[in-house]
Amino acid sequence: MARTHVAIYPGSFDPVTNGHIDLVKRTLQVFDEIIVAIATNPSKDSSLFSVSERLEMIQEVFRGLGKRVRSDSFEGLLVDYADRVGSHVIIRGLRAISDFEYEFQMAMMNRGLKPKIETLFMMTGESYFYISSRLVKEVVSLGGDVSGLVPTIVLKKLKEKFTSGGLSRQ
Repeated sequence: MARTHVAIYPGSFDPVTNGHIDLVKRTLQVFDEIIVAIATNPSKDSSLFSVSERLEMIQEVFRGLGKRVRSDSFEGLLVDYADRVGSHVIIRGLRAISDFEYEFQMAMMNRGLKPKIETLFMMTGESYFYISSRLVKEVVSLGGDVSGLVPTIVLKKLKEKFTSGGLSRQ
């Protein structure tokens, strides 16, 4: 039986952006399957979208890629989650040098905890290096247009959150 190579792409995905989508599609050029895994921490979570809303958006965005992209959520250590799902590879996107410093620390900690799990860094596509979920939410909250930065379904959900969802523009 052929071995399936599964990578995990962890993050908050609050919300998923076109930069995330680009990274997933590029990862699929190297791996058979990718799990887009929402990291949750109930004691620190101040997300705009609930975990179920984020899972739903991720499923919708990647529906066209079939079973090669799965969405999931986890609580606790990423390396423990990787063990549970049978993956030995964590994918992390890098936008800038400041990303590298943080991500390098996390990769070294993960290696110390579970040496068999590797972290692979992928550079964000040149069209998306300035996009972050935090920045997207901030722009929308101030009435700005992010239609080129997120998928249509995400844009719709963002607009709902900041109008009828009870959140007001600041």
